Amino acid sequence: MKALVCRELAPDYAGVGLEEQRMPEPGPGEVRVRIKAASLNFPDLLMTEGKYQLKPELPFVLGMEFAGVVDALGAGVSGFAPGDAVAGGNRIGAFSEFAVVPAAALRRKPEAISFAAAASYGAAYLTAYVALVRRGNLQPGETLLVHGASGGVGLAAVDVGRLLGAKVIATSASEAKRRILTEYGADHVLPDAGFRERVKELTGGRGADVIYDPVGGDVFDESVRCIAFDGRLLIIGFTSGRIPSVSVNMPLIKGFSVVGVRAGEYGRQFPDRGRENMAAIWKWAEEGKVRPRIHAEVPLAEWRRAFEMMRGREVVGKVAIVM
Repeated sequence: MKALVCRELAPDYAGVGLEEQRMPEPGPGEVRVRIKAASLNFPDLLMTEGKYQLKPELPFVLGMEFAGVVDALGAGVSGFAPGDAVAGGNRIGAFSEFAVVPAAALRRKPEAISFAAAASYGAAYLTAYVALVRRGNLQPGETLLVHGASGGVGLAAVDVGRLLGAKVIATSASEAKRRILTEYGADHVLPDAGFRERVKELTGGRGADVIYDPVGGDVFDESVRCIAFDGRLLIIGFTSGRIPSVSVNMPLIKGFSVVGVRAGEYGRQFPDRGRENMAAIWKWAEEGKVRPRIHAEVPLAEWRRAFEMMRGREVVGKVAIVM
């Protein structure tokens, strides 16, 4: 089988290549999946240079999320059968024609979405759900400001915010991406710099009730200036490259909270809630209530083109690598 393997941590994916590997056999409690599509995430790029918090032992197969068809079952596995359409994640191993994963890492693929959408759904929508429902307590009628809205986790937040009944303001650096966000359904779309006064105008001077920030840097700094009293500023990540800080007199005077969001860790700390979170987002998918957007489907053999799309910040939604 073919797999995309990282053998050396190096810039420009110099340590990454497509290789032939022996077909893996499922052990007890494991399932072998013929992968149809796998989602490209920004951490995949970081892992090729050892810049992500997860540092797998070399060599390793890249890819965190996938969807495909059950191919073989290990001893003791129940609830799945060969031919079942499934989706799942295992942090590494998805950019491959076949993968062996614990049965517990799989769930049935909703019929309402494609293999590419199912592969690209879990992490982004789980992040948005934990941020907006569990940590941000977003209420119907509140104003949600989503930064980095054209990225995978940002676009998921736009979608979930709409579903929860919020008024959604989305920001993006690119005019072309802002046009897509308008078509996608954001109530208002703004540039990602100089948005402060416009947000206040759109909210009658109050500011945004919830701000979803995967960008950090200058975007965070400006967000502090346009958040409502009793607002929640959700820290998702730092794609700008700068980790910002805030003087604690600002949350005191303006009465807002700065809230960290780690969706996976939230589920590990609160397992019952974690299962509820996953059940909620996949129920939305099964009911066709969400709209995961696939920017492009790229064959595994052309993996570098997919990586360059993401590195060049061309993507609106997610890129899927298809087998």
